[in-house]
Amino acid sequence: MREGRGMSAHDCVQSSLAAALRAPALPVAGGDFAHGGGEAKRRMAVHRNTFIVSLVDALADAFPVSQALVGEPFFRAMARERVLADPPRSPVLTDYARGMPDFIAAFAPAARVPYLADVARIEALRIQAYHAADATPLPHAAYHALLASPSSLHRTRAVLHPACAWFRSPHAACTLWEAHQDLSRPSDAALEDVDATRAEDTLVVRPGLDVVVQCLPAGALELLDALRDGLTLGHAFQQARHAVPLLDDGALFAVLVVHGLVVALDPLPEP
Repeated sequence: MREGRGMSAHDCVQSSLAAALRAPALPVAGGDFAHGGGEAKRRMAVHRNTFIVSLVDALADAFPVSQALVGEPFFRAMARERVLADPPRSPVLTDYARGMPDFIAAFAPAARVPYLADVARIEALRIQAYHAADATPLPHAAYHALLASPSSLHRTRAVLHPACAWFRSPHAACTLWEAHQDLSRPSDAALEDVDATRAEDTLVVRPGLDVVVQCLPAGALELLDALRDGLTLGHAFQQARHAVPLLDDGALFAVLVVHGLVVALDPLPEP
């Protein structure tokens, strides 16, 4: 692109340099690396290796359980493929980590570990929750007042904590993640008794300083989906009950209270 049409000569060099970091065959247009023969190529190779290795290291640090499940050599090779195929578009590496589960899901060699992408999703959601906005969970007294007038449940919406997320997996992703915690080396996790084919719903939330990962009881995912979509508490419980006929309302209410998932109540006007 010519100067005066959206990109300066400096921008051209920077763009060319960024492309060459990912693809060794590409030349650098202008700048110190454009000319200089073998020495320039050697210097460029050093920069390229540093660029790739630093990002692979960052992904390995962000996904320790995922790495433990497939081994360090496989994970680092997969992370390298991700860096080359889809490098960061911003300097915020936490944003880059969020895309790793989708890359794993589409990475053919990882198909032999079908639960890997969902375990990585838990690790990515933990990063997201850690950096999400702070909020104060609803005090217990507010729940007591709400339950004292059951009819108000159908006229009250819940504002969910900004640092919470949940998802359904066809695999025991939450149990697999939990099996790797509190170990000096995640690779020492004992997985012999884990039925990885058991479907699980997972909650990731940070009500205070610490991020919590929790397997959800039946119906909780439907309840949270409904609350997120703006249904009142009464209608959200009805929707969860429709999905799970033998629903334990008390257990679901406990999920909201214990994990601090609600930060405010939004009463609708009287009809």
